Amino acid sequence: MPHCHMTLLGSFSLSGFNETVNYRVTLFSLTLLSYCIILVVNVSIILTIILDGNIHEPMYICLCNMCINELYGTAGFYPKFTSDLLSDIQVISYAGCLLQIYVIYSSAMVGYSVLALMSYDRYVAICRPLEYHSVMSLRRTAVLVSLAWFVSFCRMTVSISLTSKLKLCGSHIQKFYCDNGSVIKLACSSTTTNDIVRLIYICFDCGHVLFILGSYVQLVKSAVKSRESRRKFTQTCVPHLLSLFNVTATLLFDHMYSRYGSASVPQSVKNFMAIEFLLFPPILNPVIYGLVLTKIRGKITSLCMKAGQRFKLRLKASSV
Repeated sequence: MPHCHMTLLGSFSLSGFNETVNYRVTLFSLTLLSYCIILVVNVSIILTIILDGNIHEPMYICLCNMCINELYGTAGFYPKFTSDLLSDIQVISYAGCLLQIYVIYSSAMVGYSVLALMSYDRYVAICRPLEYHSVMSLRRTAVLVSLAWFVSFCRMTVSISLTSKLKLCGSHIQKFYCDNGSVIKLACSSTTTNDIVRLIYICFDCGHVLFILGSYVQLVKSAVKSRESRRKFTQTCVPHLLSLFNVTATLLFDHMYSRYGSASVPQSVKNFMAIEFLLFPPILNPVIYGLVLTKIRGKITSLCMKAGQRFKLRLKASSV
């Protein structure tokens, strides 16, 4: 019978890095580039929305929170991942592991809740336009967004507190980072409570999905009735649908991998499956919205042009 540890475990080894020995420098360069892109595109959207009072509307408040959330979630992965690529030993402390789980997965929960709120905002805007400003007031939007963060933090606090009480029989996590499922798999004590809570959370997330689907059924019905509704749907709902598909596909991929990952699948494929939801949504979501939403695109373009003109003036001044 294996010897069981709890907090005496001290640290976990991340064995997902075993397959990266031959191309760590390349992977480090690509990771650093990806993280820089994530920082630039998300900070650009956040600053654009904050600095322009004309777009302090419910949808843009949600978009701003989505970008803030992307920065929060990726901060739990990229700094540690890049440092591990340059290290000979890839380990993470017990407390650090639980913190990483908390940040990454609370970020995923917040992201999906904000997407659900955005779908409701589009439903009210297109299907009940006369009631929009009373139903989706800035105050109510702020309350709902705050609730999305608060509920997600509470959910992860419960999960982490349950995981921290488990007695563990191993210290090897076959990923680049810590995740709750991998730690639970190392347990040699009962995980019934953890499994029940996970099932409740899955039902809660399925409720989000059904709510979003219900909103879009009504949106599509409304969009076919008039040209104006079709224009609104194309302009604001298409980027939301693309983001929704992007996030849903990557999270589902991660869940299926964690739950049913086969030993016959190469480690390099497993590694890609494990990190894709930390790579694609944080880059694609702000890019999708920045390109499609005319207010965001126009504001970013004008800011870039102004910055370029200022740079040219400074060059001229310095050369005189």
